[in-house]
Amino acid sequence: MNFESLKPQITAILAEKTERDVKLKNLCQFLSDNVDYYNWVGFYFANLENKTLHLGPYVGAETEHAVIPFGKGICGQVAESNANFVVPDVAAQDNYIACSFTVKSEIVVPLFVDGINIGQIDIDSHVINPFTETDERFLEFVNQEVAKLF
Repeated sequence: MNFESLKPQITAILAEKTERDVKLKNLCQFLSDNVDYYNWVGFYFANLENKTLHLGPYVGAETEHAVIPFGKGICGQVAESNANFVVPDVAAQDNYIACSFTVKSEIVVPLFVDGINIGQIDIDSHVINPFTETDERFLEFVNQEVAKLF
């Protein structure tokens, strides 16, 4: 996968003259359409006072996980650790919140604005172990661009 070729289009999507949630939804759709193992792409945003994550724009299968407490599941762990979390095989992960039996792996990368973790991009895949360090660096770039919207 040549992530470098996707970067200009990501910047262009986020520069569109439309509402932030529309930009984020369009970004999720773009990532889902252009990376074949990105099967569910979405954002969660933190309520730092209540220590909960709230589902933002996403594309993929419906999810009942609209609110996730900090510490619960992969997303909740990233909210506390402020670090990327790659799960090669969700079946082998103890603190995993199952969204669908089709999900085999997950990557979550925190979104920082002014040094504060305000949320994250969450990607599920129907493939075991597709995510590499290249995905991590690419999604860090994505989140650096998204942070400019806040």
